[in-house]
Amino acid sequence: MVFQSLVFFTRSRGPDEFWRKRKIFKLSAHFIGRRRNCYSIAIRSVHRALVFATKGRKLKKQDMKDLWDVRLTAACEEHNFSYPLLAEGLSRCNILLNRKSLSDLAIWEPRSFKALASLAWSRVAQDGLAKARDLDEPPAGVITRGMLK
Repeated sequence: MVFQSLVFFTRSRGPDEFWRKRKIFKLSAHFIGRRRNCYSIAIRSVHRALVFATKGRKLKKQDMKDLWDVRLTAACEEHNFSYPLLAEGLSRCNILLNRKSLSDLAIWEPRSFKALASLAWSRVAQDGLAKARDLDEPPAGVITRGMLK
């Protein structure tokens, strides 16, 4: 298309505007009222919704981390143990499990978690950590390498 003056060139918008608006209208399709039909209102609502979605993804990660901590604390209290001591004992035994794995074990495989807790407990007691002095006797039937020497 040939434009004979600059006025006609600036007036022609063309398909770019259509597709730009269509992208926004697709994102606002589930909104109610003029927020889905009127472009100037829809674009504000879409930008706001995208900001909330970004914040929501971060909050979801934080919520899951808090849930794992609560589950681990409860599981450790069942075995008369604290989570920091469990983490310290497992790291001294070179058992590197994260919070999610440990909380899944505590829920779905309580015997495996009990074995890990007793292993960590005996390792902490063997190394003589200051926090471990307040604990009761170690569980029966746990043997570590340090005990075999």
